[in-house]
Amino acid sequence: MPSPKDLMREARRALRGAYAPYSGIHVGAAVLAGRRTYSGCNIENASLGLSVCAERVAVFKAVSEGRRSIRAVVIASDAPDGLMPCGACLQVISEFAENGGIPIIVGGAKDEPHHYTLEQLLPGGVRLKRTVAEAIER
Repeated sequence: MPSPKDLMREARRALRGAYAPYSGIHVGAAVLAGRRTYSGCNIENASLGLSVCAERVAVFKAVSEGRRSIRAVVIASDAPDGLMPCGACLQVISEFAENGGIPIIVGGAKDEPHHYTLEQLLPGGVRLKRTVAEAIER
């Protein structure tokens, strides 16, 4: 099972692939789903609304490979103090989190990583009676 340090190493490795010609901010994420790690980086677009955050890329990779349960998310950036996940990313993570207690760890270029839970960052996220994954299975 990867440790938080292993996941941060994976997230830092992923940020090297970031495509960020507009913001200049490189972000990588690592998602633990089952016993596997899925990584992603931010990918910007000249039409800024079409840009995708590293966290969503990593979650979407896990989901596209059949995972439906996220156990932890680690985010690394080249910003000195790290960057918090946006609301859209938190909501996507929430869709596939078993509970609000999953760890979300944020690390920057300088400081030690900061540890949060999903519930701390997204209290009362949107939940339908059935998740999309449950609806598809029907």
